[in-house]
Amino acid sequence: MTEQGKIYDVAVVGFGPSGAVAAGLLGGLGLSTYVCDRAREVYDKPRAVALDHEIMRVFQQLGVVQKILPHIEPFTDSCYYGVQGQLIRRMSTVAPPYPLGYHPSLVFTQPPVEAILRQHAQGLPTVKVELGTAVTGLAQDDTGATLQLRGDDGITRGSERSVRARYVIACDGASSTVRELAGLRLEDLGFDEPWLVVDVQVNPQGLAKLPRESVQYCEPARPSSFIIGPGNHRRWEISINPGEDPKELATPEGTWRLLSRWITPEDAVLWRQASYRFHALVADQWRAGRVFVAGDAAHQQPPFLGQGMCQGVRDVANLAWKLEAVLRGDAPEALLDSYGAERKGHVTALTTRIKHVGQLIGERDVARARERDARLLSECGGVVRATPRQEVQPALAHGLIDARAHAANGTLFPQPWILHDGAPRRMDELAGTGWRLVLRDRAALAFPAGALPAGTRILHLGAPAFTETECVLAAWFARHECFAALVRPDHYVYGVAADAAQLGAMLGRLAPRIKP
Repeated sequence: MTEQGKIYDVAVVGFGPSGAVAAGLLGGLGLSTYVCDRAREVYDKPRAVALDHEIMRVFQQLGVVQKILPHIEPFTDSCYYGVQGQLIRRMSTVAPPYPLGYHPSLVFTQPPVEAILRQHAQGLPTVKVELGTAVTGLAQDDTGATLQLRGDDGITRGSERSVRARYVIACDGASSTVRELAGLRLEDLGFDEPWLVVDVQVNPQGLAKLPRESVQYCEPARPSSFIIGPGNHRRWEISINPGEDPKELATPEGTWRLLSRWITPEDAVLWRQASYRFHALVADQWRAGRVFVAGDAAHQQPPFLGQGMCQGVRDVANLAWKLEAVLRGDAPEALLDSYGAERKGHVTALTTRIKHVGQLIGERDVARARERDARLLSECGGVVRATPRQEVQPALAHGLIDARAHAANGTLFPQPWILHDGAPRRMDELAGTGWRLVLRDRAALAFPAGALPAGTRILHLGAPAFTETECVLAAWFARHECFAALVRPDHYVYGVAADAAQLGAMLGRLAPRIKP
């Protein structure tokens, strides 16, 4: 059966982190949204462990940051040790003031955070969630897509039904049913290695034995990672050697044998252990008609920089505002094509960098590993300096970015602290998250305001209601030698201008791309 005459704006398949954020964003924009997932409950063990400030900014937009804060902590530095146990690299974070208003690198506990994201979406009046519901079929036409659904009470005819939506987002994981039904395929970027992932809750006795910073053991005999999670949560990612049985290593006995280098069963409780093949995959196409892929349905990457869940959240944050603009009639349908161009380019570039980090850690040849150590130490003059993790994040290089080349284009715009009624507030809390034209000062400008995207807010740095507390924006404008920045609803810079003439020309180039 079908809901009589009902057509949703968007259907989201999958209610994991990416799907829950998608539903929260779409519902927050007032779009009628249907969500289904075959699982009824949040998985009670951690899979993702890392977040960054961009994702916290999305959680801020959802209005759930205060609920999530108890479940996160700053990410420690990551120390890379080479063949002889010497420090060869250190990954850290940028120094304050933080550019987006949050600590740039964070660890978190996934089950409670995912539950918060779900609860938020379920509480929105325009969002309908059906759990224990699987997609079995997909059809598209000129006005929408129809999902065939089946409840979890077996294959009885009474449990079969359909839902119709104008667009569909597949957030249903690495083995995505919707991706297969839509005929979309994954490209292999050339990384395939077996690893054991172990999550442990460590007691005080065990904590005293462990490093105080996260560690990458770049040892040819057994490359491994040690990650400090929130509270007493510790994670190991341990490579599986040729000839070893992944299933046996994932048993408590096999896992404790590998952990014996660090701790014993008297020091901790196993929380989760699972063997994986780490892959580097990205969807060839991110759209098939009215269907889009996001999250693990669109890409999988090795976990060495903790970007898996972050990538999925970036996907849906990129797509949600574009869907709203098209569904409201504020932008042409062609705007949706920029989603795949932007996200595929970004994911491919970042996954390639993650793959290189994995290859650096996982070098198995002793001679080449020694050469790696010598090269890294030579490059830093023998003094290892911290490299901010944020430096590995690429900018958007394709899609809805101004054609005039500039280093700021496609990068994240800062979120400074703004003095408001005598107290500091983050910029987005005051300025919203739609299109924003941010100007360095209040000088009168002659530009075609009619060319601005619908609903654009114009902000003047230094105005009484827009005075920052840490000079983050002032430094950003000075560094990029510009006086105006046009910022998209997902906080990426569309383009910048050094004078009124450049601004007018930039808006002129944008108008035909976003005007319906």
